Amino acid sequence: MSSTYGGWAGYILRVNLTTSTITKETTEKYHDYIGGMGIGYKVLWDNHVDGIKATDEENRLVISAGPLSGSGAICSARTTITSRNPVIRGHLITDGHFGGHFSPELKYAGYDAIIIEGKSPSPVWLKILDDKVTIEPADSLWGLGIFDTFAAISKMMGQQAQVAAIGPAGENLVAQSTFQTQGGHSAGGHGSVLGSKKLKGIGIIGTGRVEIAESTTNEQLRALDDHILGIIGANNNGVVPHDPQSWAEFNASISRWRGGPGVTWGAADDPVILEETPWDDRQKVGMRTSMAEMYFGREEANKIFKRPGGCHSCPIRCFCELKNPKMKTEYNLPTEYLTNTCMGFLDPWYSMGQPGNGEKKTDIMTIGGYYMDNLAIWSAYGQLSHLMREFTKRSFWEILLPAEEFAAINWEQYANLDAHFMQDYYTRIGLAKSYNGSNYFGRFLGTGLHNFINDEGELYNIQDVLDDVESPRMAGLTFALESDAEENLLGQTYSVFLDEGVHVFNRSMVGGLHHASEAAGQVGALLATVFNRDPQCHSHINLINCGLPYAKIAEVAESMWGENAFDPVKHYTAMNVSKAKFAKWCLVKNVLHDSLTVCNWMFPLLVSPDVNKDYLGDSSIESQMFSLVTGIETSEQELDDKAERVLQLHRALSVLQMKEPDQRNKHDALCEWVYDMDPEAAFGDEGTIKMDRDDIQLGLDLFYEEMGWDQATGVPTRATLEKFNLGYAADRLEGLGLLPA
Repeated sequence: MSSTYGGWAGYILRVNLTTSTITKETTEKYHDYIGGMGIGYKVLWDNHVDGIKATDEENRLVISAGPLSGSGAICSARTTITSRNPVIRGHLITDGHFGGHFSPELKYAGYDAIIIEGKSPSPVWLKILDDKVTIEPADSLWGLGIFDTFAAISKMMGQQAQVAAIGPAGENLVAQSTFQTQGGHSAGGHGSVLGSKKLKGIGIIGTGRVEIAESTTNEQLRALDDHILGIIGANNNGVVPHDPQSWAEFNASISRWRGGPGVTWGAADDPVILEETPWDDRQKVGMRTSMAEMYFGREEANKIFKRPGGCHSCPIRCFCELKNPKMKTEYNLPTEYLTNTCMGFLDPWYSMGQPGNGEKKTDIMTIGGYYMDNLAIWSAYGQLSHLMREFTKRSFWEILLPAEEFAAINWEQYANLDAHFMQDYYTRIGLAKSYNGSNYFGRFLGTGLHNFINDEGELYNIQDVLDDVESPRMAGLTFALESDAEENLLGQTYSVFLDEGVHVFNRSMVGGLHHASEAAGQVGALLATVFNRDPQCHSHINLINCGLPYAKIAEVAESMWGENAFDPVKHYTAMNVSKAKFAKWCLVKNVLHDSLTVCNWMFPLLVSPDVNKDYLGDSSIESQMFSLVTGIETSEQELDDKAERVLQLHRALSVLQMKEPDQRNKHDALCEWVYDMDPEAAFGDEGTIKMDRDDIQLGLDLFYEEMGWDQATGVPTRATLEKFNLGYAADRLEGLGLLPA
C-alpha cells in the first residue's frame, strides 16, 4: 500500500504481452487524477499513438479501481476499463464499467490498476496471487463461453478467485463485445481489444487489505455509514416506494423502490413474501430494490425471482437472481439460473419487438440473456437490439442479406416470439466470421453501425462493406411505413439519423440514446455531446427519477443550480444558465464516481426518503468517504475539482485522437430526429421531447462557458487546462494547431 495515505493499494501492474514482461510502478503519480477512470485517461494520454485502431497491438487497455474500492465504503466496488473502442467512429477512447467483486480483490492483491500492452502470439490468461503474477497459457480456455471460463479459472485458482474474462465474441474480434466478471457484471466495447491481444481473462486472489488512514477511527466510519443508510434510497436513488405503503407520504411509478406488499421472491428455496419496507428499517434496505417485476411484470417476477444480488459493499442489491426451469427443460441450457439487470434482460426483449408481460417475454429475456452473457456480447446500450427490431419491422433484412442467408434464418420463430430464436441470433453475432455458414447478418450487428453509414446516416450495402469493397454501393433503403408519413419521412432515403426508433442520439459519434432529452430536456441532451459513447451518466437520473413530486425536485434543483434548472419531463422550457450548470455538475459527478470508483447508479444522494429531513440528502458524501479513507481532508469542491481535471483531460484526449479542433460541429452534433420528431408539435409543447436547433446551440454556448471551452470550437482553452494543472495537454494541442487561439 501507499506509505502515506489510505485507500490506494500503492502499485500498478504493467503487463506487456508481446515481451511477456510484468513490471510494477507506484500509483502516487496518479493521485491527482483520483483513480479508476482518472488513471485510465492519464495512462492513455501519456501513451497516445496517432492513427491506431482499437485492435492494433500498439493500443493499451487499463483496468483500474479507485481509492474507495475495497475500503468498505458503501457502493464502492466499480471497476473501470479504459481503451480505444471499435464501436465508436474513429475508435476513440471510452471507459466501460462493471460492478461485482473484482476491483476490491484487485486492491487486496496490492494493485490499483493493470495496464495491458502488446499482443501475445497465443491465447493466455493473467494469474494474480498477491505479488505473484504470471502469464499462463489459455489454449484450453480459448473458445469457451463466459460461464465455463469462470468455472475453469476458478477451478485452477480456487473458488475464492475473482475472475474477469472475454467470451467468444471478444475472441472473434466482434466490436460489440464485453469484458465480464461473475454475476452478470460486464463492461462494454472492449472485449475485442482483449481478444486482439489474445488475453482470455484475469483471475485474482488477494489476501491483503485496503488500509484506512491512521487518523480515521472506526467510530467515524460507523457514523458515516449510519448517515448514508439514513438518506440512501433504492436503485437510481428512488426515495419513495413504487406502490403506496402506510409509512410513505408519496409513491411514484417511476421509482425503483419495488420491494413491498405483493412482491414475492417465489423462486427462493423458501419463498419470501415481502411486507412493507419502511425507509428507517435498516434490515430491509436490501429488499427495497426487488426489480424483477420492473422487467418481467409482477406475476412472472413472483414466480422466477430468487433473490436480489449485487456488488461488494453495496446494500442496495439491484441485480436479479432468477430461476426459470424452462431454460433446462425446454431450451436445453446447462442451467436454470441467471443473474443480471438492465440491458442484460432488455436487449433480447428490444430485439424481439418488446412483447408484453407473460411467459414468452420471460423466456425471451432469460434465454436471450443467457446467450448474450455466455458469448459476452455488448448491446451498446440497446443500439444492437434497436437496429434488429427496427430493421425487421421495416423488412430491411430481405434487402440487405443474400437470399440464401435470409432464408436460413428462422423468421417464423421471431414472428411467434419463440425464444429458441435467441440461440442462433446471438450465436451469429458472437461468432461473426467463425459462424458455420453465410453470416452477413451477425457480422453487421456486431461490427458497429458507424462502419456502414455515410455522413448523412444512409446505409451502404452491408455485403460490400463486410467484403472490404473499396467503394461500396448504397443499400437503397427508403422510409416506407405508414408511420413514416406521420413524421414526413415517407419515400425519403432511409437514414439512421432520421429514424427515432434506432435511438442513435449523438450524430457525430453514432452514440446511443441514454437518459438524454427524453429524461431531462436540454440537460440530458448536453450530456450526450461530451463522451465518445452513450454518456452512461445517472447523476441527473438519481434526482429526477427519485419519485418525489416535481415541485420538490425543482426546489432542490434551484437550490443547487439556479432558477428553472429542471423542467417537468416532456414539458420543456428554453435553455438557460441554470441548465448548463446542472449539465456540468452531472458530468463532474459522473467522472468523480468512475474515478473513486463508486456507483453512479446510486450516487449522488441529493434527496433522501427521510421526511424529517424534508427529503433532503447530502451531496458531500463522496468527499466525506474520500477524506476518511485516504486521510486527506478534502472538501466537496476540492474533490469535484479533481474530477473535473479528469473530465478536461478526457476532452483534450478526444481532440488529440480526432486531430480535430472543431469539436462543436464534428463531435457534439445531435441527430436530426431529435429536432424533427413530432412534426405537429413545437419545442416546449407539453407531451413532446423534441428539441430546437437554435436552443441547443445556445445550450452549447452556455455549457462551453461553464466548462471553460472555446465557444466556437468546444475545445478547452489554455487557461482552463492550466487551471487544472493540464498545461502539458495545452502544450501538446497547441503544438499540433488544435488549441484555440
